[in-house]
Amino acid sequence: MLTPKSCCVILLLVASLPAFSQVKDSARTEEGRFQTSVNVLKNSVLSIPGDFREIGHLTSENWKKTATYVGGIAGLIMVDKYTTQFYQDHVEDNINYSLPRISSRNSNFPLFRGNDPYIAYSLLGIYGGSVIANSEKGQTAAVNSFKALAYSYVISHLLLKTVFGRQRPDPSLSDGVPPESPFTSNPLDFGNFHGISFDADADGTAFPSLHATAYFAVAKVLAMEFNNYWIPYTLVSVVFFADIKSHRHWVADMVAGGLIGTLIGKAIVNSSRKLKAKQKKESETGQAFLQEKPTLRLIPQISGRMVGLHCVVTF
Repeated sequence: MLTPKSCCVILLLVASLPAFSQVKDSARTEEGRFQTSVNVLKNSVLSIPGDFREIGHLTSENWKKTATYVGGIAGLIMVDKYTTQFYQDHVEDNINYSLPRISSRNSNFPLFRGNDPYIAYSLLGIYGGSVIANSEKGQTAAVNSFKALAYSYVISHLLLKTVFGRQRPDPSLSDGVPPESPFTSNPLDFGNFHGISFDADADGTAFPSLHATAYFAVAKVLAMEFNNYWIPYTLVSVVFFADIKSHRHWVADMVAGGLIGTLIGKAIVNSSRKLKAKQKKESETGQAFLQEKPTLRLIPQISGRMVGLHCVVTF
């Protein structure tokens, strides 16, 4: 007899079918399943340096857009008490549904407990179905999505949360009752530094939202790979809002996480495509092309007030 948990997993695998139904017949390779899988996994490793170069490219190539986003986040932070209070009273309180639990209650990794396995199991469904169908595109989409989850964890959870040290908002900002530590009603409560927290931690870990980063990163990868936006963004939205009250973030945290996740997802897909284009060109010409490497320049700066070095990194 199927358990509720098994039914949920089966439904997730079936729900994944529309995603790889978007893969055209031309995406299926003439190579065997084993060789296709090996090539996909090998390229996912080879493209890692390119992933981070592409993040640098996307951030710096249009510095005006980047500055606009940063300024917009700064503006949201300044009014976060009002926007987050509105969000708590009119959004959180009006969304009330839940999904069956399919995660292990003993899991300590932030992205594999609660409702997060709905994302992970869906990606496993896409990968498994693509292996069976010998679809290189489907396997690439799934593997790149798992990379997006890993990068989101490292960049948002381990790095940015530690650097900014922002306290999470009082879960009930509008009640006027002083919040209990470590929650705060002050949106400018940054700088609560402590050691890197590998697990979920309420103290000084508000900015940016890991869930928003990871979900938007995965959605962006799947949307670009399958040229279908409504399926991946609907999936992550349903999972995100199913446990909306547990996130406990300022609005700016979630917006920043969404932007960072979109950047990560787009960079991974761009890097993957550039690597495949390079390999195709090498195969056609029989000539190896060296990968462009980042360069570092240190420029001395001397003035009447200071002596220092100006660091310039070119991607």
